[in-house]
Amino acid sequence: MSTAGTPRVTAPEPWNRGPYAAAIGSSAGNLTLRDAEGWCLPLDVRRWSAPADAADRAVVERCSGRVLDIGCGAGRFVEALTRCGHRALGIDVCPTAVISTVCRGGAAVSRSVFEPLPEEGRWDTALLIDGNIGIGGNPRTLLGRIRELVHDRGLLIVETAPADVDERRRVRLHAGPQAAGPVFAWATVGARALERHARTCGWTVVEEWGGPSGERHFAALRPAA
Repeated sequence: MSTAGTPRVTAPEPWNRGPYAAAIGSSAGNLTLRDAEGWCLPLDVRRWSAPADAADRAVVERCSGRVLDIGCGAGRFVEALTRCGHRALGIDVCPTAVISTVCRGGAAVSRSVFEPLPEEGRWDTALLIDGNIGIGGNPRTLLGRIRELVHDRGLLIVETAPADVDERRRVRLHAGPQAAGPVFAWATVGARALERHARTCGWTVVEEWGGPSGERHFAALRPAA
């Protein structure tokens, strides 16, 4: 099969500049993830940039101790956690997201979850919200990495897809109809798939719940005994 005209799959994250960074700065933007087969995932940048909502606050209430927000975006969780007295750190590959988080009174660093991070193995809680279980395109690799970050009695809270899905795709970030970055790997994981992946990576699902509107779904995981 000819590969002429096929975008080259590249390693760098597409989130660190361009339309995503602009959307974080303006709290608006028609952004989606799309693959070559027509699959499309809208990115709710407006909600991500707003203050924490009721579903977010239910997550914050379940957090304990020091909290690592992986893919913190504009910083609404770090802001809410800090106001509740938690020591929270956001990490994001987008410098604009880090700036936004700091401007909201939180702490954040520009870093990938797969790079060396502060206090590895000592975090009490880690967060993967807003579809961030998809980071890297391999949930088991990501879950295994986070197992290295929290301690043996720690907590991981994951927002899962509302449908029972377990998909790996090669996608591009789009601004409106236009592709706005390189091809990269992404995953979409529902609750049942998360439970399967968690078992292979040393995690046990201990709680599941939905947001007030029923459109968002969450799971809490603990390291397996």
